[in-house]
Amino acid sequence: MKIEYDPKYDMMNVEFIADAKIEESVELEDGIIIDYTEDKRIASIEILDVKKRISPEKMESVNFIVTV
Repeated sequence: MKIEYDPKYDMMNVEFIADAKIEESVELEDGIIIDYTEDKRIASIEILDVKKRISPEKMESVNFIVTV
C-alpha cells in the first residue's frame, strides 16, 4: 500500500494495488473517489481537498510520499 499527498493540489491517494488497471471510478461523495479493478477489487481511494477533511494533527501522524 502507498499513500501519497500532493500539497500543490491538496489531494491524497491511497493505493492498494500497484499499477492496477482501473475499470470503474465511483465518487462516493464530493471529492472522494474509489477506483475499482475489473474484478471489483478496490485499487485506490482518492481524496480531494484533504485539508478540509483531515485535521493537521492527523496529517502529521502519517508518513507520506510527497509529490512535488
